[in-house]
Amino acid sequence: MHIFKKNSFGQYLIIKKLLIRIIGFISHYRFKYTLKINGSKHIIELPNKNVLFISNHQTYFADGIAILQMLNATINGRIDSIRNVNYLWQPKTNIYFIAAKETMNNGIIPKILSYTGSISVERTWREKGRDISRNINTKDVSNVSKALKDGWLITFPQGTTNAWAPIRKGTAHIIKKNKPIVIPIILDGFRRSFDKTGLKIKKKGALQKMVIKKPMKINYNASIEDITKDISLAIEQDESLRVIKK
Repeated sequence: MHIFKKNSFGQYLIIKKLLIRIIGFISHYRFKYTLKINGSKHIIELPNKNVLFISNHQTYFADGIAILQMLNATINGRIDSIRNVNYLWQPKTNIYFIAAKETMNNGIIPKILSYTGSISVERTWREKGRDISRNINTKDVSNVSKALKDGWLITFPQGTTNAWAPIRKGTAHIIKKNKPIVIPIILDGFRRSFDKTGLKIKKKGALQKMVIKKPMKINYNASIEDITKDISLAIEQDESLRVIKK
């Protein structure tokens, strides 16, 4: 029956839609008056599949939730606004986000959030606060491609909430392999507003900013290093911009 339809990852869409609504309604008040959006018009004519959103990262969860709010608001007719939360009644269920498996398995709230679209991957460079060196899990690579074939995917290429952290080359590999449309998003103010997890408000009334840029012009045949450099510039986390921003 249609009501029990599953997505490519075996998740029941009716449950996923319900969780998106609940989390969306609960979190909406945190962003309704403080989230300033610019450039969501670039979302309107995107295809339904094979779109990759790349963004800098400031908290574990608030960033992703805010992006999901913006995307669902935009596809339901709001431009640069998430006012009137009714857009959550018809959320886009084929939006996914890449997250560290360690983070998404840490507690009941992350596990619930995971069902809304997490593509959980094993970090190859860090685990439980210590540096490691681990081969890429081929299943993780397959799941990322599966998500892009099914819809839209959000990723934070730095893999950490630390500002100016280097871009992980995994995102460049994703781009070369799947050749998606790539949309950069710039976030600011989330560190002032929320604690590191993004689940607790740290400063009431502090503004968050979100800028959605035009699709990147990418040479898919370029080297991993060159694409990684382009990513760092696109999300404004390249070292060459650090002095300019101070």
